[in-house]
Amino acid sequence: MLHQLCHSAGGLMTAAAGAESADTTGAESGTETGAGAAGHGPLSGVRVVELAGIGPGPFAAMLLADLGADVVRVDRPGGGSLAIDPAHDVTNRNKRSVIVDLKAADGAERVLALVERADILVEGFRPGVAERLGIGPEACHARNPGLVYGRMTGWGQDGPLAPRAGHDIAYIALTGTLGMIGAPDEPPAVPANLLGDYAGGSLYLVVGVLAALHHARATGSGQVVDAAIVDGTAHLSSMIHGMLAAGGWQDRRGANLLDGGCPYYGTYETADGRYMAVGALERQFYEEFTDLLGLGDHASARKDLARWGELREAVAARFRTRTRDEWAAVFEGSDACVAPVLSLREAPHHPHLAARGTFTDHGGITQPAPAPRFSATPTAVRGEPALPGTGTAEVARDWDVPGLLEGIPEPTAPKGTPQPTGAPEPKGTPE
Repeated sequence: MLHQLCHSAGGLMTAAAGAESADTTGAESGTETGAGAAGHGPLSGVRVVELAGIGPGPFAAMLLADLGADVVRVDRPGGGSLAIDPAHDVTNRNKRSVIVDLKAADGAERVLALVERADILVEGFRPGVAERLGIGPEACHARNPGLVYGRMTGWGQDGPLAPRAGHDIAYIALTGTLGMIGAPDEPPAVPANLLGDYAGGSLYLVVGVLAALHHARATGSGQVVDAAIVDGTAHLSSMIHGMLAAGGWQDRRGANLLDGGCPYYGTYETADGRYMAVGALERQFYEEFTDLLGLGDHASARKDLARWGELREAVAARFRTRTRDEWAAVFEGSDACVAPVLSLREAPHHPHLAARGTFTDHGGITQPAPAPRFSATPTAVRGEPALPGTGTAEVARDWDVPGLLEGIPEPTAPKGTPQPTGAPEPKGTPE
């Protein structure tokens, strides 16, 4: 099966050889008053209510805020439980925060007053919790029939596991995704929680609520968007499922062109204990790769599976002769599809990323700039992470909800209970 994939590599992967650099408009990081105010980005004028949680829900709301939406985060008294200083939680940038005790007698009414004026609501409770709090879809649509009600969970709103707790690793395990990652002779590799929580969760929620908003503006009717991490993560593997059905993918790790089974698509250690990433799939890129690596005599091994073991050993041996940065210099300016594996702290300083403004410094925090880029409606990091309750007066004025100011506690920064940083949004509020 590897042989089949090797022959069709050109059809699977398209390299951007010689492509012009993309438009860099929109990477500004200017500081402005009123982070949630309209006027920036393609979603300017869209109002979003975010019921505070951690993980994929806040990240989805951050994406909407980055695109210009006016996002109001409804925090609980005492704050959340994420073990991070709220001043450094960049998923709350470009937002404003109000504090509402959802279990107080008037808690639901305060949220519903915001809902009346909103286009989108985002929540991440376990199924049934929002309903018990009086802010479920039925209650919200009674006040605002055009509301898009976005629900972010791991297991979804129905199914046998819907009421159960979970984390990213369990969601990607059940969908077959985790089983694809890692070396064939070792346990599946544990990735950071980007694949499930944010790719399979947040991004699908954002696509869903924006599609539903388009429908609502055309018809006047809102709807519920059930974004489950298991659904999104499974959907990410659509192409692989097609290849599996066609016999072009082995259902085991390290046996395929794109999962490390191919010696010219993987990572290699360098002399200084760092790594280089290789993705020289197409013939012309492979030939340039082997030439620059000093293995031109191995060019014919590309389609010879019987020689792949030999090729892998030769490539590994060559990479061990120089440091990562020395190899990066060798491949610089080439189309060999080779790159150094950088750390989080190193990445912002790479010349290409620096030139594009992929990262920005705002409020003393180096962070990814909003993405993607827009030529007519540029985006920006407009404000620092919203501290709990600090936007109450502004929101009460701008959204015309004076009731928010009645009996509110003083805004404080929650201390938080230690949890794994980046844990998924809680799937329920203790009752």
